[in-house]
Amino acid sequence: MARTKEELLAKMAEDVVEMEDEDVVDVCQEYIEAGYPAMEGIMEGLVQGMNKASELYDAEEYFVTDVLLCSDAMYAGLDILKPHLPKDESGKAAPKAVIGVVEGDTHDIGKNLVKILMDTNGFDMYDLGRDVPLEKFVDKAEEVGADIIAMSTLMTTTMGGMKKVIEMLNERGIRDKYKVMVGGSPISKKFADEIGADIYTANAVEAAAAAKEAVGR
Repeated sequence: MARTKEELLAKMAEDVVEMEDEDVVDVCQEYIEAGYPAMEGIMEGLVQGMNKASELYDAEEYFVTDVLLCSDAMYAGLDILKPHLPKDESGKAAPKAVIGVVEGDTHDIGKNLVKILMDTNGFDMYDLGRDVPLEKFVDKAEEVGADIIAMSTLMTTTMGGMKKVIEMLNERGIRDKYKVMVGGSPISKKFADEIGADIYTANAVEAAAAAKEAVGR
């Protein structure tokens, strides 16, 4: 008997949490063949599983290596679902975003989640990784003609790097070319406003929506 949409979504999430990259591919294929919407599969299945993996990491039940294996499973599923997303009918070129974790910080789970969600929302993403030299944000944005510079950190000691990037943009006279997005658990709306950032959200799902709105999509 064919599984319901809810059963398939729950199985996708479970496979991500359990790091089952081969199983998740089979489930995603079954989901698409049944005619269910790809975006819902990504958000309610794969991302749901990744959120659970992040919670297990925060609770110290999962280690970094576990989370990386979970993300491998999620990407395996994403490869199946993404080609079935509805195309942007606007005819506009895809907006571009440079994303990374600021220098001095190597925590990138949140950044990876934002990247995936922006990716599935039609952005061309340029991922600089973690512990990114501050100047690299500016240089890469200039190189690719980015619309958004997105920075994340989980450490209070590296928050100041975000302000420095904005100062670099001002010094070069190119601040108005970019929307600057900041996030991470120690970041607040107040801090974002103080440093002159354009976009702040409390979680990854909101970040993707706010980024889309910022570039008029």
